[in-house]
Amino acid sequence: MKDIFKWQKYVTNELFIKKALSLKLSLEEFLMLTYFDNDYNKYLNIDDLSKNLGISTDKAYETFTNLLSKKIIDIKTEKDIEGRMIEKVSLDNFYQEVLEQEKEIEKTEIKSDIYTEFENEFARPITSMEYEIINAWLDNNYSEELIKGALKEAVYNGAKTLRYIDKILYEWDKLGFKTMNDVNNHMVKKTSGKKEDSELFDYNWLDDEES
Repeated sequence: MKDIFKWQKYVTNELFIKKALSLKLSLEEFLMLTYFDNDYNKYLNIDDLSKNLGISTDKAYETFTNLLSKKIIDIKTEKDIEGRMIEKVSLDNFYQEVLEQEKEIEKTEIKSDIYTEFENEFARPITSMEYEIINAWLDNNYSEELIKGALKEAVYNGAKTLRYIDKILYEWDKLGFKTMNDVNNHMVKKTSGKKEDSELFDYNWLDDEES
């Protein structure tokens, strides 16, 4: 069984409220969800819900059922310290949705930033085709750091084309590089320390062969 704190510890109050509001919950649903978020035991007891939220038992049951049907909460069974099976309320589904939503927002922000950097380096707006190519790199799990590093190398060598950058990224991926630190370490190793780190972009990656 999943630890009920697995997702919760990553979800701040701000993220929690933002996601809850986006679901357009009723007041009772919002209060109940907040109650479960702060109730670390999360034992299922409709009478307790009714008493703690100040609503009728019928309303508590209706609200609970609504959250359940919307898959915002879930019911899981586990054994207590005496070996008895008990039902507990899980918010894992909700926490996962919060984090996935934030990841998508972060991706959008990264894309926006990286497109701007390309336009600054190229001194012109990028074309729709260039936009799609950059987007494909990100979708293919090339890190923002590596893409920016390849862009800087292209600019340094006067080759401001995505074709050149794509070749560099391909070579780096083939060598298993995940960060620019990997790139720099490889360059230092291949040149036997004859060049300083600041001369990273003098290295010809397209002619590089793994020893």
